[in-house]
Amino acid sequence: MSNDKVISLTGRKSRPLPDGVGEAASALGLPAFEPGWVWLVGAGPGDPGLLTLHALNALRQADVVVYDALVDETVLQFAAPHAKLEYSGKRGGKPSPKQRDISAKLVELARSGKRVLRLKGGDPFVFGRGGEEALALVDAGIPFRLVPGVTAGVGGLGYAGIPVTHRDVNHAVTFVTGHMAGGNVPENLDWPSIAKGSPVIVLYMALSHLGEISRLLIENGRSANEPVALVRNATLKDQTVLETTLGRAVEDVARAEFKAPAIIVIGDVVKLREGLDWLGALESRILKRDPLGLRGIEDAG
Repeated sequence: MSNDKVISLTGRKSRPLPDGVGEAASALGLPAFEPGWVWLVGAGPGDPGLLTLHALNALRQADVVVYDALVDETVLQFAAPHAKLEYSGKRGGKPSPKQRDISAKLVELARSGKRVLRLKGGDPFVFGRGGEEALALVDAGIPFRLVPGVTAGVGGLGYAGIPVTHRDVNHAVTFVTGHMAGGNVPENLDWPSIAKGSPVIVLYMALSHLGEISRLLIENGRSANEPVALVRNATLKDQTVLETTLGRAVEDVARAEFKAPAIIVIGDVVKLREGLDWLGALESRILKRDPLGLRGIEDAG
């Protein structure tokens, strides 16, 4: 794999891989990308430093990179110089290619003998329609490989200083998509069970339906005062975090003009951000040693 060339994206040049990276990849025995194959690869939540070695290996070998809307431009700069970049993103409220057309494109490219990299933000198998595309490849007789990625509901919240689990708060977490294929809130979900049974709820692609989801949760027993955090452009340099409550979330989002893409977390793990906002600490934020207020209770016990 050559690492001495760069490609241009929107007027900028990528940096070549450091000396020795290609040799190190070879020493690890990373797989060769064979012609006629499709690799479904997770690019992570945005920060290129969160790419896996398998993802980087795929980018350096692919002939065609079919990428979605949540893949950051800096990630694409690791593609091989000869690679063709094809955008096939789907964004709510905007004209988007149909899923069947994307799958058909992958099949067509593979049958033409290309090494096809289907690059998705986060993890392909976490609300990424990777399973649908993989089944389309199976149906067409196209060999494929899956490369998992860091999903925003874990890594993105981590960059905001919010763990999805903490033993003093929760032993379970529920990941929920905020809209169905047609763009509507998923009312067919068992919202009473989610509200009552999951101490922490992580919502993907839910900003446009936050009002309806908040209403369903409160009607089914969640407190209007429960902490909520929204993380926009998670892991990127312009990451923005909005802390609010379930009852005020819609009003606060409107006041802050908070826009997608955003990951949303509901639950007391949000309180931990006062002690775990490591990015904020880099900018002089003073972190609390006991954000849950449990130290006095433990000492008394």
